[in-house]
Amino acid sequence: MAFAGLKKQINKANQYVSEKIGGAEGTKFTEEYMEMERKIDLTNELVEELIVKTKEYLQPNPASRAKLMVSTKLRGTGKTHAYPQPEGVLGETMVKYGGDLGEESPFGQSLIEAGESLKQLADIKYALEDNVKQNFLEPLTQLQTKDLKDVLHHRKKLQGRRLDYDCKKRKQIRASALHPGAHATEDDIKLAEDKFEESFNLASMGMFNLLENDVEQISQLAALAEAFCEYHQQCAEVLQSLTERLLEQKAEAASRERQPYEPKKLCELNLPVMHDDISPMVESGGAFYNGGPAHCALFTTGAPASPLPSPVRSPARGGPNGRGPCCRALYDFDPENEGELGFREGDLVTLVRRVDDNWFEGSHDGRTGLFPVNYVEVVVPLP
Repeated sequence: MAFAGLKKQINKANQYVSEKIGGAEGTKFTEEYMEMERKIDLTNELVEELIVKTKEYLQPNPASRAKLMVSTKLRGTGKTHAYPQPEGVLGETMVKYGGDLGEESPFGQSLIEAGESLKQLADIKYALEDNVKQNFLEPLTQLQTKDLKDVLHHRKKLQGRRLDYDCKKRKQIRASALHPGAHATEDDIKLAEDKFEESFNLASMGMFNLLENDVEQISQLAALAEAFCEYHQQCAEVLQSLTERLLEQKAEAASRERQPYEPKKLCELNLPVMHDDISPMVESGGAFYNGGPAHCALFTTGAPASPLPSPVRSPARGGPNGRGPCCRALYDFDPENEGELGFREGDLVTLVRRVDDNWFEGSHDGRTGLFPVNYVEVVVPLP
């Protein structure tokens, strides 16, 4: 750093300390300028909150947001969606099991209809996200990273030049009192005053132009409302069509002729009937019958069969009662970083400790690691 620059930094630090501790008076800005500063600070805060809360609205799951953020950094700003929509996941499940039930199942066909409609809802949600990002989030980010950043830079520069100007002016007053007629710092003061005035004009004009840009900002808000309206209208159309189709399928299923069903008797299945304590067989002439007529005899024997032991109910598997601190997985969690613990929905995970508000440390299947709090339900809390 050049000597002049170092001297200026010392002057600014000197003036700052004198104002904060020594009670020295600094140059006061106009009330109009102070009001613009207040509004700019508020605008900067609200833009940050709008960006964060809008992203939370589009993707409420914090784990999915984290995955999206990492994926965006790795892939760039491509349009590929790196995460599934919950509507699409539910739709895929319905389509899969509806197909497994077969074409002859009315319920299976209804599941397929519902699943395809939910997959349409997922596509509509993707379109909403792209629309909101392009017409609302990107302009807000531009406002935050360029316009507001420039204004705040000019304000910071203005504050530094004010401190330099006030320090030199205070030194001149002190020198004039000690040595009347001395004007050694007059040129320095004039130069500092000109720079101070230049920064004041730049900061004032920048804040004024930004605060007068209401038309563009309202148009962005209108674009957000329009995107929401279009999204809900399209969803309503898909769900209305699905509801009408399901009601038709319900009526068709109700009017379908029912075929009578009569269970076959055991003797008609040609299966051996074992002697047990619940339904004892009757021995007659060397043949065993299950209480039925003679033509349903299944096998014969010369000697009576030894009775089988009565069935004993196996002990129930140990549940969470009697365990140490543990939790049950609500969703599948696939670790993406070293030190994370993966598990599947329904798994019981032993809790070791709570790292912070968002992460637990636990163990499962001989592995220990970290996992998100919102992926599990605590069964036995930590002490």
